[in-house]
Amino acid sequence: MLLQIVLGVLAAMTVVMVAAWAFGLKTRNGGWTDVFWSFGTGAVLAGAALAATGADTNLVRRVVIAAFMLGWGLRLGLYLAPRVAGHPEDVRYAGFREQFGDRYPIGMLFVTLPQALATGLLAVSVVTAASRPEPALDLRDALAGVLFLGALAGETLADAQMKRFRAAPANKGKIIETGLWAWSRHPHYFFQWLGWMAFPVLALDPGRPLSLLTLVAPAVMYGLLRYVSGVPPLETAMLKSRGEAFKDYQARVSVFFPLPPKQRA
Repeated sequence: MLLQIVLGVLAAMTVVMVAAWAFGLKTRNGGWTDVFWSFGTGAVLAGAALAATGADTNLVRRVVIAAFMLGWGLRLGLYLAPRVAGHPEDVRYAGFREQFGDRYPIGMLFVTLPQALATGLLAVSVVTAASRPEPALDLRDALAGVLFLGALAGETLADAQMKRFRAAPANKGKIIETGLWAWSRHPHYFFQWLGWMAFPVLALDPGRPLSLLTLVAPAVMYGLLRYVSGVPPLETAMLKSRGEAFKDYQARVSVFFPLPPKQRA
């Protein structure tokens, strides 16, 4: 059952990401890749959670997990869509355009399609958690829900603080060092990762080896956000545009996990 659902997720997301690739080429804005991925992943993983039937599974648990996935995808997609539509192409995708040159269409295809695989890996944890055999909801379900909703609220707050900072003309060319951004250089990425920790909280059981698969999603998201598509390209762009000021920020503020900032020397 798990393999069948994950393969279905891969197939559906491949269609979504091919559409994202084509739309990005048409609009000359690769940033739409992130919008398609957010909406598509939320919807497809919601369907995967509902499809995770099995002995002693709980329908309410599956519905709640599906609602979480839909909420996550809608929040992220609705935040990204206006930014992509109303601003110049994201520095990451502008960099790909410069890097690939005349081979940009085929190069972007190989940037876009692997994101379907990322969703497939996330589905492993979602389906494993939704397939938890306990027939009744319990304290672990509640803790997982609190963690997921708290992470969603933290991510929303971090994005709102950044949006408000950028909207002030006096902050043009400056680096945000207030609110959550005083404790982490990327609090939006931290909270996005934290939400996926809800799945091992909900279903990880040393006595049930298959439940170890709930760790796949947080591991994948941490790797992507911290070392691949999140922190590295954003910090490269900030160093290019802010120079020494951003280096000072790097020296004092934690890169990912929120920690008390160091004092200026």
